[in-house]
Amino acid sequence: MREMKKLLATFIVSAAIVVPALATTWYVSPDGKKKNPGTSPAEPLNSIWKAVEQAAPGDKILVAAGNYTGKAACGFIEIDKPVELYGGYSADFSSRDIAKNLTTIRPSMDMNATPPKNGTVEFNITDPKGNTVFDGFIIDHSEVNAYHSKEGKPEGVETGMWLEPPTKGDYPYASLKKYLMYGNTDGTITISNCLFLNSSNYALNLNHLTGTVNIRNNVFLSSRMMACNVSCRSANKFATKMNFEYNTVLFTWSRTKDFGDMGYGVRALSKVDANISHNILGLSIMSGFDNSKNNTKGEAKVTLDDNIFFLNKKGDVSYTVSPSVKYLKVDSAAFEDFEDTDGIESCEDNIALKDPSVFKGMLDQAYLEGFLSASYTEKTDFDPNSEANQLRAALGMNKQGSITSKVSMYANKYPFSENTMKLFGAVKGHGAQALPNK
Repeated sequence: MREMKKLLATFIVSAAIVVPALATTWYVSPDGKKKNPGTSPAEPLNSIWKAVEQAAPGDKILVAAGNYTGKAACGFIEIDKPVELYGGYSADFSSRDIAKNLTTIRPSMDMNATPPKNGTVEFNITDPKGNTVFDGFIIDHSEVNAYHSKEGKPEGVETGMWLEPPTKGDYPYASLKKYLMYGNTDGTITISNCLFLNSSNYALNLNHLTGTVNIRNNVFLSSRMMACNVSCRSANKFATKMNFEYNTVLFTWSRTKDFGDMGYGVRALSKVDANISHNILGLSIMSGFDNSKNNTKGEAKVTLDDNIFFLNKKGDVSYTVSPSVKYLKVDSAAFEDFEDTDGIESCEDNIALKDPSVFKGMLDQAYLEGFLSASYTEKTDFDPNSEANQLRAALGMNKQGSITSKVSMYANKYPFSENTMKLFGAVKGHGAQALPNK
């Protein structure tokens, strides 16, 4: 009998060791309280950061409609463990409708006094076996950007052009100039069913170590410089795989107001195994897809298939023809040669959007018209024979002139409205599809 008890005790201990702990579901609502247990819909926590702090790896965090900030009312939220976060829930958590129950991370201008290190949502994930999900949120820099009151303001557009720090115009602080989402990540990362709006830098920038980054069914609007950038920080080639699928990317601006560089929808980088498919990539200052930083010679890992390109200004794709960057439209005769570019494994069934009216009633018309006609001009005023320049020359000094620049529109605030969420599901089979409502 004693032996039987020993065996039974050993079995119980062994079972306790091998059976994994059950994941906990946490609840977050603006109506919650910091000291609530947070593990039931009736007693939710009041902040995302607190739920992340208390959660264990593998836990789920359900977030009700409302606007959320970081610890001590800072405008950024840090996620330091592999958890699953889902926005779009009703106040009582009885239903989920992302398009109706808007769950936002939208910092205010006064929060620029305590800026994030890198991004408004920042991941620091070190678990190579972890599974991190961020689903159903609106991340928005509309209120932390400074805009000119008059310059670069087409008729009907809400603001003037975006102001480069330290210029702040009529605002108490300069523009934030950080990423909407940034991360040093590992394992499996899934970013889905989100709206990225008015980013003052790249909208999404992840430095991944090993595993897969899934970026699916998102809308990116008015990103400065680039919508999506995923790099591999492993020493091993192709330790990172990126799936960029069913996203809608529109209105990507440039690094500077002269439209001189950057301005890409999504970029492929060396060492990243990238699958870019079924997206709508349009209205970029430069190109919808950029391959100019993919220097993986002789090793093709990027697939660019079944995408729709839409009114990109310089080209639909860009790539390096040493030492220059070349731009191509998908409907040009030369586009079929793009498949022979270094790093490109497949480039099939990409098309140009033939009927832009599919976005009627969804895109802000004044913003669209302003973007399509956006221009930058410079005027030089230099008279070498002016009295002042003659005197400067006589004194052995350089002659002087002035340059006046003017831009008709640059990274202006894109207005959020109920029509914005209609971009989810605008084109069946391409771009962001209809949002889940359960």
